[in-house]
Amino acid sequence: MLYEMIAVVRPGNIAEVKEIAHKAGTLLLQNGGVIRSLTNWGPFLLTKPVKKHQQKHDSGHHFVLRFDASPTVQETVRKAIAIDPRMIRCGVVRMVGGEKLVGEHGIRGMSEIGADGPVWRTNQKRTGAVFGSLSAGR
Repeated sequence: MLYEMIAVVRPGNIAEVKEIAHKAGTLLLQNGGVIRSLTNWGPFLLTKPVKKHQQKHDSGHHFVLRFDASPTVQETVRKAIAIDPRMIRCGVVRMVGGEKLVGEHGIRGMSEIGADGPVWRTNQKRTGAVFGSLSAGR
């Protein structure tokens, strides 16, 4: 099955990020998994401060690892990465329809949405009418 792991490492040292990504990749390959892609997002502010390993973090270095593996291998990798004291957060999502992955025309994952942020569409007429009626009444 195809999975996507987004990991947040404490910021400041790119060598730590590389080491954790290497550890995850090595565990995957040793247990019969296949790495599809590894993307470095870089440092970002977290949505709220996170307390982990007796430290408070307000930013973290993000990377995304997309891989094929069995559910037991995925769980093993996630647990091994999550207990590392340099990690802030780690999440794994199973990609539906992963067997149809073909280059750029494959599946859109969280990493494609998260890097640039979602596109928010608003209805200008509706928004203007609602705010216009509220401001006109006061």
